Amino acid sequence: MTDESGSRSAAQPLSRTPFYDFHVAAKAKMVPFAGFEMPVQYPSGITREHEAVRTGVGVFDVSHMGEFEVTGADRDAFVSHVTSNDVAALDIGQAQYSAILTPQGTVVDDCLVYQFGSKLMMVVNASNIEKDWKHISARRSGDVRLRDISDSVALLAVQGPKAEGLLQSLTKIRLGDIAYYHFVVGELAGVECFISRTGYTGEDGFELYFRARDAAVMWRALVEQGGATPIGLGARDSLRLEVGFALYGNDIDDTVNPYEAGLGWIVKLNKKTPFVGQDALRVVKEKGVTRKLVGFRMLERGAIPRHGYDVYLRDTKIDTVRSGGFSPSLKEGIGTTFLPTHSVEPGTRFQVDMRGKRVEAEVARMPFYANGSARKAKPAKP
Repeated sequence: MTDESGSRSAAQPLSRTPFYDFHVAAKAKMVPFAGFEMPVQYPSGITREHEAVRTGVGVFDVSHMGEFEVTGADRDAFVSHVTSNDVAALDIGQAQYSAILTPQGTVVDDCLVYQFGSKLMMVVNASNIEKDWKHISARRSGDVRLRDISDSVALLAVQGPKAEGLLQSLTKIRLGDIAYYHFVVGELAGVECFISRTGYTGEDGFELYFRARDAAVMWRALVEQGGATPIGLGARDSLRLEVGFALYGNDIDDTVNPYEAGLGWIVKLNKKTPFVGQDALRVVKEKGVTRKLVGFRMLERGAIPRHGYDVYLRDTKIDTVRSGGFSPSLKEGIGTTFLPTHSVEPGTRFQVDMRGKRVEAEVARMPFYANGSARKAKPAKP
C-alpha cells in the first residue's frame, strides 16, 4: 500500500493475491502478469473455462487490480479533472467507465470510478498502478486526500448467466435491483463487501470488493460450496475480445486517443470541470481522426491472429494485430487493429502476416459475440 508520500517500487519481486494458495491447490498454471503470479488457466483448459462463463458461472481473481480512494471536499472536481468522463453525472451507488489521459489526449489508462457519496474510488489496471498513482498525485489540488488501498482489497468477478442465482443464495441483498454500472454495500457469504454490476465478459455478473483477510471465506462460498468455475487470464482475454472490450497495452495506450479507439462516448468535452487532455481532444474532434480501431475475422479456416502480427492493406503495412486469438463461441480467429478511416467499413479486406504468410481477413462489426446475458440484466426499480 502507498499513500501520498510514497509509491510502489518497480523492482519488487512478484506479488501474490490473497487467492494464490487456492489457485495452486486447483493446479492452475501460474504465470507472471502485471507484477503478480496469476493463473492463466486451470486443468480443464481455456475453452472449457470460456464456455463455463457463457453458459453458467465463473469466478475471476482480479485482486491484482489497483484501487485508489479519494476523499476531501474537492474530491469530485479532482477526479473529474484527471478523468475524461463526467463525475458530476454520477449518483451515489453508481459506477462509471472512464479514462485517464495525457495532456496530448492519449490514454494513460482506462478506469472505473465509483461514487460512494463520502468518497470516490478509482479502479485501475494492475500494470499501471504506479504510473497512474504518479500521474494523478502530481495533479492533486485543493482539499483532496488520496490513498492507494490496492493491497488491502480482494476482488472477485463473478460472471455468467447463473451468477445472480449463485450470489443471491449467499445474501439478503436484492441483487435483481442492482442496475448495470451500479453497486450496493452490504454482506455476502457473511463478508462485508460492496457489490457492483459491471463486467468484462459480455455476460451478466458482479464484482465483489472486500477485505483481503476475508478471501478464504469468500472463495470457499463461491467455488468449493457454490460450484462456480475458477477462470484464468486466458479465458478472461478470449471472453473480453469476443465482446470487443479494449485491453490496455493492446488496443489502447499512450499513443492512442479515445476517438481513435471508439471510446469517444467516455469523453465529455463540455463538462463543468476542465480535464487533462481536453484541449487536445477538442482539436482531434474538430479535425477528425485518420485511423480507427476495428474488429476483424480471419477468412482462412484455422488461422489465428496473434498480438503483434503485421497487418497489410493493399501491400502496405498499416499496423499490427492489437488483440487477437481464437473465439471459442464463434469457432474462428478474430482480432482488432487500426485501419485508415477510409477502410473501416465491415467487409473491407486486408491481410495479416502469419509467420511470413499473408492471410486474408475482413473488417467485422463489434461486438463479435452479441448474445451475452449482460444485455438482459434487470434495470433498477424506480
